Amino acid sequence: MAKEVWKPGNMLYPLPVVMVSMADKAGRYNIITIAWAGTVCTNPPMVSISVRPERYSYSILRETGEFVINLATKELAFAVDYCGVKSGREVDKFKAVGLTPLQAHKVKAPMIGESPVNIECKVCQVMPLGSHHMFLSEVAAVHVDDQYMDEKRKFHLEAAEPLVYSHGAYYVCGRQAGTFGYSVKKPSCRKG
Repeated sequence: MAKEVWKPGNMLYPLPVVMVSMADKAGRYNIITIAWAGTVCTNPPMVSISVRPERYSYSILRETGEFVINLATKELAFAVDYCGVKSGREVDKFKAVGLTPLQAHKVKAPMIGESPVNIECKVCQVMPLGSHHMFLSEVAAVHVDDQYMDEKRKFHLEAAEPLVYSHGAYYVCGRQAGTFGYSVKKPSCRKG
């Protein structure tokens, strides 16, 4: 099997694409689209986002130390792209794409009402890493849209058709290929 060798780069794809919402000290809202977000720790629950210092959102994040990660869906694809290419210096993104700001419980940043999952975050540390600075953050609260809950109170994010980003394009998550631990279950119990 032949492989090409490329220069070092970030080829860890696909990635969840999220809209990060925030409010500056004056209460003005902004949204930035980020694909460089991830889980860092379970206990305490921590996440990270990476932002270029020249982005308008960067100074708001540094100033307030709070934000909300809003998961994106197929239905939100246009808003995701728009919020990633337009600057909050120029436009109110909530109004421009018709998103609903909702009051968060633990942070002053707004949640996006149309998102199936909203993760309230408080910045613990900012790590300059080169082109991007990583905002290491503790999760303060999580909100889930009850329309994706079944009668047993199990959450079905797949029903929202989550959006992922891969090498310059957005994709909707595909069908299930297995479940955690299915590879070690007895053959009669395997599904996927």
